Amino acid sequence: MKVNRLNSIIILGLIAIIGILIAQLLWTKEAFTLEQKKLSQKTHIALLEVAKKLYEGTNHELPAQNPVQKIANDYYIVNIDNDFEPDILEFYLKTEFKKMNITTDFEYAMYNCQSDEMIYGNYVSLSEKQKVKQTVYFPKHKNLVYYFAVRFPHETTYLFSSMRFWFVLSILLIFILLIYVYSIFTLLQQKKYSELQRDFINNMTHEFKTPLSSILIASKYLAEQNLIKEDKKLHTYTNIIINQGQKLNHHIEKILNIAKSDYTTLELKKESFLIIPVIEETIENIVLKYPEAVIKIDSLSKEYQLETDTFHFANLIYNLLDNAVKYCDTKPEITIRITTEASVLKLECIDNGIGIASKNISFIFDKFYRIQNQKSNEVNGFGLGLYYVKKICNLQNWKISAVNNLTKGITVTLSIPYKK
Repeated sequence: MKVNRLNSIIILGLIAIIGILIAQLLWTKEAFTLEQKKLSQKTHIALLEVAKKLYEGTNHELPAQNPVQKIANDYYIVNIDNDFEPDILEFYLKTEFKKMNITTDFEYAMYNCQSDEMIYGNYVSLSEKQKVKQTVYFPKHKNLVYYFAVRFPHETTYLFSSMRFWFVLSILLIFILLIYVYSIFTLLQQKKYSELQRDFINNMTHEFKTPLSSILIASKYLAEQNLIKEDKKLHTYTNIIINQGQKLNHHIEKILNIAKSDYTTLELKKESFLIIPVIEETIENIVLKYPEAVIKIDSLSKEYQLETDTFHFANLIYNLLDNAVKYCDTKPEITIRITTEASVLKLECIDNGIGIASKNISFIFDKFYRIQNQKSNEVNGFGLGLYYVKKICNLQNWKISAVNNLTKGITVTLSIPYKK
């Protein structure tokens, strides 16, 4: 159901962005057409005004029929029933185009009835950058004696430049579409890899548990035999098999729980309890495992109370202490300091271990992350203990951080919202 919903959201999002992009391109095309019509209208008005000025002071009157004809998108002719000078024509063209805010370059030519040819007039640059003169062919027009022609050689570029906003918006939408597609592709790839990883872990651990259970059952049965009990060496070896088998079983259970929690949210059975007794009980379990460890609690009060899952809280403390002892190259000395600041309960686990390089300390809560050093090679583990701790904290909006101590070891700090 969740997969189908995700696919539906992805498809709908893709359709929506493509639809917006198509609409934008259609609007851009329509805007280009409108700009083209607007330029054509302004050009007609400007050329009509030029024709009127050329008729001024003559015996001829402006014909009733519009003298301006559009031959092509960038080519216009104007019929004038009297002779005129090129310089005067160019002056009027510049003046009227400027009035109509037509700032693109243009060329003009006049018909010479004696040679029956179009005589090239001039290339006029209205933009700031001067253009190189490029003579173009002006075709003759039938049935006209006195007329001139105007061509806009850069009309398309001029129109595009006036629509910069539309093109920038279209490019931006295309860029967003590409980012969306790439993000979806990356998301699906990550989802696929995550599922493969989870399936691999589940299959691997289950395949390990079956023979391991058989080994533990057989080892425990073997340890009860009188022949084994009477032989000190055999009894020691049998206990080693049982202890290491239980340790391996513990690691497999931890991997299974982490894999399960990644797929389904961990359920926390919250209850109110005093945290000092829970921590003391956890310390006893650690000391049984590591008799050489010295662990103390530094607290101003024994009445600190939390409302959370006792089991997971005890596991959280156990993982912090277990890590602190394992990554210590001298006699482990650990202090659990509990303080309150405003509405926050701070629980600090301070050890005298080997410490962590500053560049690696931000990664210690990542899944399967293990720092490569001599001590980590000696310590068994999968890099899941602190990942589990971080997961429990995230579920309850607790903050967790780790810093190196000034002398030796690290301090892991839990910041828990607290109401007295």
